[in-house]
Amino acid sequence: MSDMKTRPTDADVAGYLARITDASRRADCAALAAMFTEVTGEPPVLWGTSIVGFGTFTYRTSGGKAYDWFPVGFAPRKAELTVYLASGHAPHADLVVRLGKHRTGVGCVYIKRLSDVDIDVLRELVARSWATPPTSAA
Repeated sequence: MSDMKTRPTDADVAGYLARITDASRRADCAALAAMFTEVTGEPPVLWGTSIVGFGTFTYRTSGGKAYDWFPVGFAPRKAELTVYLASGHAPHADLVVRLGKHRTGVGCVYIKRLSDVDIDVLRELVARSWATPPTSAA
């Protein structure tokens, strides 16, 4: 397995989330942690210093390197909440268009606050991505 900078840690996720200074962001992250736990059946794990991931899978890059990563997760960034979808958002375009106010990256959906999106659509997006993690990267 190749070394990756961001790896799972044994840090206390609840403690990490409790230290988020903005009360609204802290509440949104607690809600995301509960949702992701419910959808995946997995406990949250802090990857690196700031990503809360659920589950683990191994994929190979087109260059043949193997990495462990999480199928779904989130991070409370300063400007936005980042929702990580290892399957990417493109396979779930039918849900993404119904999500609400957001922007996307290759494998991420960026949300200012949970009140900006349809929580049921977000839950389904996480569930679909959880059910179909990729086995290789582009």
